[in-house]
Amino acid sequence: MKLPRVLILLSAILPLAGLAAEPATIEIWPEGVPGLRADATPEKIEGARASNVHHPYFAVFPAPADKAVGTAVIICPGGGYVRLSIENEGSLIAARLNALGVTAFVLHYRMVEYGHPAPLRDVLRAIRLVRSRATEFGVKPERIGVLGASAGGHLAASASTLFNDPDGKTGAALDAVSGRPDFAVLLYPVITMKDPLVHAGSRKALLGATPTPEALDHMSLELHVTKETSPTFLVATEEDKTVPVENSLMFFQALRKAGVDAELHVWPKGPHGFGMRPDLPGPSTWTNRLEEWLRNGGWLTAAKS
Repeated sequence: MKLPRVLILLSAILPLAGLAAEPATIEIWPEGVPGLRADATPEKIEGARASNVHHPYFAVFPAPADKAVGTAVIICPGGGYVRLSIENEGSLIAARLNALGVTAFVLHYRMVEYGHPAPLRDVLRAIRLVRSRATEFGVKPERIGVLGASAGGHLAASASTLFNDPDGKTGAALDAVSGRPDFAVLLYPVITMKDPLVHAGSRKALLGATPTPEALDHMSLELHVTKETSPTFLVATEEDKTVPVENSLMFFQALRKAGVDAELHVWPKGPHGFGMRPDLPGPSTWTNRLEEWLRNGGWLTAAKS
């Protein structure tokens, strides 16, 4: 598999992150991709973006051995279920997590070429795969979180709410492994599939041009929060013109109602998709707030052997 150029360059850009020059990539469906299209073509990597994913995989960013705490995060980059922002919402976030001792996996998941349920199956398979091979990756099976931005936030929130959904299973042996993330981090996430607050492009890519009312309900994640939903950290801005802040607000309210631990940070200014931009007062500090939340939750305390 050809490695995205941006990943190869990261060790020069971020030497303090302890990144390998060429992160390992692992296909998540080695036995064969369920529902693989007959006309599948290679993934497209254009600069810091990826698209046309038919053979899902993740890039592995292990925590430095002297800092590793045994926690893992599977990162779902955003891009409207059409493309993936593999740098700003992927590898750069992985580098920040590595600096905290967290092992990161940047997931290249299926999108518009497949629609639902392929992305859900991919993220849950990634969680199950990491959990089943936790010792190999140097992490603990009870310390596996998920992080997603924008449409990737919808996918991460899908994992934290629909982890037992039949649509997320394929009959593979790994279905027996829990797909529930132990915590979730959502950056300016798409949450609802319903007007007027939906991101229409994400909905069309995931559910098609004319989704049924049942499909809209099924993938409007504010309707599926229960006490079993993963503890969640949310980030958004009021200025976001792409995904209204109400998406984050309604999910936070649903978490509170269900009694799920949650923390929400909303800044008045900041564009959609800011990711790891360093120049935004307020939003650029989200990784510091996340570090505090992870530390307070015990995720950054070295796990006992």
